[in-house]
Amino acid sequence: MTTLGLVVAEFNRPITEQMEQEALEAATAAGAAVSETVRVPGAYDAPLAADRLARCDDVDAVAVIGTVITGDTDHDQVITDATAQRLSDVSLERDTPVTLGVTGPGMSAAEARERVENAAKAVDGALDLVDELPDPSLAADSD
Repeated sequence: MTTLGLVVAEFNRPITEQMEQEALEAATAAGAAVSETVRVPGAYDAPLAADRLARCDDVDAVAVIGTVITGDTDHDQVITDATAQRLSDVSLERDTPVTLGVTGPGMSAAEARERVENAAKAVDGALDLVDELPDPSLAADSD
């Protein structure tokens, strides 16, 4: 059974609570387990939590969910760009799939509510990567 770590950005609750529910349902439907859920204040804080989960021996992949809603400045763009880049870095540095289920930037709260299913897509993507990526220990044996 594939085991996931889940990072939930709490900023913009209750939308992220709905996203968490979608993620858990997707994992259950796929026969995967969520071994640990880490809640962080906002999306910007997610890379550290994802990194910690990716270090756990019992975590095969990490799905990160949250939503960034636009305001009067470009702050939403800055947050989502930095978050996406650092999550990609964690995935590569830890050799563990880390998927981005953070919606935004440029969304209203109504648009964010319409995209809660992106949390399930992040879980599905994490599971697909675990299934599709070759096991690095097998590659080392074939040298």
